[in-house]
Amino acid sequence: MRKIEVCCTSLDEVREAAAGGAVRVELCTAITCGGVTPSHGMIQSVVEAELGVDVNVLIRARDGGFCYSAAEVETMCRDIEYCRAAGVHGVVIGALTPEGDLDMEACRRMVTAADGMSITFHRAFDICNKPLEALEQIIELGCDRLLTSGQESTAEAGAEFIAQLVERAAGRIIIMPGAGVKPNNIARIEQVSGATEFHSTAAVDAQDCAYRGHAVSFAAYPQREGIIRHSAREVVAQLVGR
Repeated sequence: MRKIEVCCTSLDEVREAAAGGAVRVELCTAITCGGVTPSHGMIQSVVEAELGVDVNVLIRARDGGFCYSAAEVETMCRDIEYCRAAGVHGVVIGALTPEGDLDMEACRRMVTAADGMSITFHRAFDICNKPLEALEQIIELGCDRLLTSGQESTAEAGAEFIAQLVERAAGRIIIMPGAGVKPNNIARIEQVSGATEFHSTAAVDAQDCAYRGHAVSFAAYPQREGIIRHSAREVVAQLVGR
């Protein structure tokens, strides 16, 4: 049976992921920009809920690219230390140089801070130079898995390159497709890539319950005003193949 990791932005979403059969969640916030590190309060609430899924936390200091200042790396290391103390299962990390290579110094600092935790390298990989060389560096760092869309906008589009990564990894690291993984395409991605773990938001649209008495929009796209996306157990179950 395929394993599903669900990207969640709240305790309610983690409950949905667990009910649908996910084996793991990746906690983050600000998912519209690809996600950043969630609050300590949210991390603590999810860990204390003990919902029977592994809890990984995205370690990303800000939106934008993945080239970080020394101060930002220090912040991320401190977030990792908090996660370890809080009982989090794993962290999701990554950093690049201005030239698009892996920032091995920053990554090693984060790996050291995560001593004893599971480590996933995130989709910074998808915009790096020399991805096959980067794969070997990620393995050298001691990461347990690599989250990737195969250097394409979606995992479906990148499935053939993901298959190359699976073959090259040869069991030394888990290659986990993510980006646009949905019930209607996961079987094809699985067949083409040979992957066994998949990452998805497993989300549906819902209307929020806010009173709207004035024509003021806070959404980046006005047509999305009042629409929220949240992980749903029925979508997770479809991804799992129940």
